[in-house]
Amino acid sequence: MKNNNDLKSKLPSQGTSSKIMSRESWKIFQIMAEFVEGFERLSQIQPSVSIFGSARTAPDHPYYKLAEEISLNLSNAGFSVISGGGPGIMEAVNKGAYAGKSPSVGLNIELPFEQTGNGYQDIELSFQHFFARKVMFVKYAKAYVVMPGGFGTLDELVEALTLIQTGKSVRMPIILVHKPFWKDLVAWFKTTLVTEGVINAEDLDLFTIADTADEVIDTIFNFYEHSGFESSEEEAEITLNL
Repeated sequence: MKNNNDLKSKLPSQGTSSKIMSRESWKIFQIMAEFVEGFERLSQIQPSVSIFGSARTAPDHPYYKLAEEISLNLSNAGFSVISGGGPGIMEAVNKGAYAGKSPSVGLNIELPFEQTGNGYQDIELSFQHFFARKVMFVKYAKAYVVMPGGFGTLDELVEALTLIQTGKSVRMPIILVHKPFWKDLVAWFKTTLVTEGVINAEDLDLFTIADTADEVIDTIFNFYEHSGFESSEEEAEITLNL
């Protein structure tokens, strides 16, 4: 059994610990600044739709063309469109919205590789922290549109599903685009997650699948047909405490 001296030898010295605590304390202000700027600049863009997808999709790929079409149609329908601000699908999203009538918004993230801002952003914000950026995607969105993508896209999808499932976010359309890409994941949800009892069967109703830009638009408008896009007092309170 290890004694206290053995344990102490593995701990940072008091001077090192103080330096770490000092840096972490100042980090809080940087995080606060990201939230404050995001709240101030995005609170006026409603209604908006957040769209996700791979940063690696080439401009000549059908997914890129479809994302651009969806975004243009949403922009012309009166929605500000939010993307991650980078290349690939994100660029297609910003490009479509930039050509439309409503603001094109990019929530850029500083990464060692891959992420470079695209040139189609009316509103451009930069984040160092994924968690602050993810709040901005959800807080002002009236719908989530999820194009084919990798781990980052899946992260945003599962985050949104979790927040709605647990009541931490208001219910909104979550639309997976291009059934062939998503069908095996959805099948796994059904055959494994539901079967194992780690989610409920009704949780599968939290998202829908669409294949065309028109289906995406119709899904969003059908969802809000009776309630409209204005948040109720209860929904506003939930969003405030997100």
